[in-house]
Amino acid sequence: MREKFIEKLLKFYLPLCIFLFVLLFPFYWMFITAFKSDMELYNLKLNPFFIHQPTWHNVTMLFKETLFNQWMLNTFFVSILATLLSLGASLLAAYAIQRLRFRSSGTIGISIFFSYLVPPTILFIPLATIIFELKIWDSLWSLVLIYPTFLIPFCTWLLMGYFKSIPKEMEECAMIDGASRFRIFWQIVVPLALPGILSAGIFAFTLSWNEFLYALTFISTNTQKTVPVGLITELVRGDVYHWGPLMTGALLASVPVALIYSFFVEHYVAGMTGALKE
Repeated sequence: MREKFIEKLLKFYLPLCIFLFVLLFPFYWMFITAFKSDMELYNLKLNPFFIHQPTWHNVTMLFKETLFNQWMLNTFFVSILATLLSLGASLLAAYAIQRLRFRSSGTIGISIFFSYLVPPTILFIPLATIIFELKIWDSLWSLVLIYPTFLIPFCTWLLMGYFKSIPKEMEECAMIDGASRFRIFWQIVVPLALPGILSAGIFAFTLSWNEFLYALTFISTNTQKTVPVGLITELVRGDVYHWGPLMTGALLASVPVALIYSFFVEHYVAGMTGALKE
């Protein structure tokens, strides 16, 4: 019994503890930094892993001297709309490629995924031209339009794998009973693919929420900024880093994504498992 316990300890509990430490330590560091004063933060004689004199100054500075609330609303607006647009396009594209099986459907599916691997930096010029032509520069709608360009390819690939795991016989039986293709898709395929859809939605929302490069390039007005850009541009002034408010903002901005993952983690894992079958 003792040998089995030691073996289980070394093979399961020890790696699990290391994984949890690596995963949770950044959140712990953000939390303690958010309630430290600058004097305590730069005092190397104190233990850096504990709060010795907690303060609310960083929280007050974040909400009173910046537009953090507006940035959060902007980020929610962009992330939700970009996710909905991406899911709508990805659902139709993945179902058409996986079920209709037209000529070169497999090649198109692979090409869509490869387009996700294109570095975003080389797309600035063509995307900027489109944004200028549409007259939505320095607007949140520019981000809503741009984000699906990298969300749709991955979501389509993810849903293709999940649609492949759904038996075709169910759809064929519905077609024999006289159901249309759209009705089959909406009433049979979509409910069965819900874990995959939630997985793709979580992925799209997370990427939209944390995106920095496009938001920094296409948004310049302070009231239109998202959280990642607003924190960096407003709390890093020259060579002065306001670490307390920065960590407070980063901690608060990570809460929505953490809540989404905690509520839908089972569906997320099921969706990723189905996608790997592709």
